[in-house]
Amino acid sequence: MTQTPPIPQSAQDQPGEPALTGVRNFRDVGGLPTADGRRVRSGALYRSGHLASATPEDAAFLDSLGLHTIFDFRNSADLALEGPDVALPGVRQVNLPLTDPAHGAEFWQMVRNGELAELRAALGDGQAAARMAATYQEIVRTRTAEHGRVLHAMAEDSVPALMHCAAGKDRAGLSVAITLLAVGVERDAIEADYLQSNAPHRRYLVRRRDQSEAQLPDEVRELLSPLFDARAEYLAAAFTALEETWGSVDAYFTEGLGFGPDRRERLRARLLDGSL
Repeated sequence: MTQTPPIPQSAQDQPGEPALTGVRNFRDVGGLPTADGRRVRSGALYRSGHLASATPEDAAFLDSLGLHTIFDFRNSADLALEGPDVALPGVRQVNLPLTDPAHGAEFWQMVRNGELAELRAALGDGQAAARMAATYQEIVRTRTAEHGRVLHAMAEDSVPALMHCAAGKDRAGLSVAITLLAVGVERDAIEADYLQSNAPHRRYLVRRRDQSEAQLPDEVRELLSPLFDARAEYLAAAFTALEETWGSVDAYFTEGLGFGPDRRERLRARLLDGSL
């Protein structure tokens, strides 16, 4: 993926949100409601884009959160391009690579540098959105070991936790959604949190060649937008794959992730208000 540019200061002035300079798409998912009337506890689970460009001030803020574990879902190509996360003393950093919706060196080279005709051929006529939805489904069906490991770790001791990938939208977004689903957060609330990645101050900034996103021709921007949007249809595709593969949410956690009812209750105790 392309390097994340610094966040303009004016874009950070959002009430109640930290003014991070080198980290995009950061937020606390606390406050989301569960089906039984409880809420996710503030300060227990955070999400963001990568931390490789964090400034010393950003690192000081992250250090103040008292994090136990950072789950980094980037792959080796991401790490080679962006670099490792900033080190935070005393925080466990776990790298669990997940499938990138734009995986493949040749594909990403085309996205960054291809001619308009190449973009039309690869991304036009709904192909880009279909690629994204298919990859969300692939992650749900094939990355059960990774998601099971994350949930077991959080049920044991890995809270407060921060989950991130490159942009904090797809791999982290889906992992956060699965975690929230495990503790009973309402589907509408999970979707609403996921869609917050579309806010202008959170979005991953597209760069092609020497062009910033603002400089891209309208047709190029339109062709690329499905790759950089958080869309309800992508998350819906993931939930559909879950239910088609395992039959129910409960079966997905118990059979797919090896994360049964007792472990889910332990995770609820860790993440929800009124818990231990």
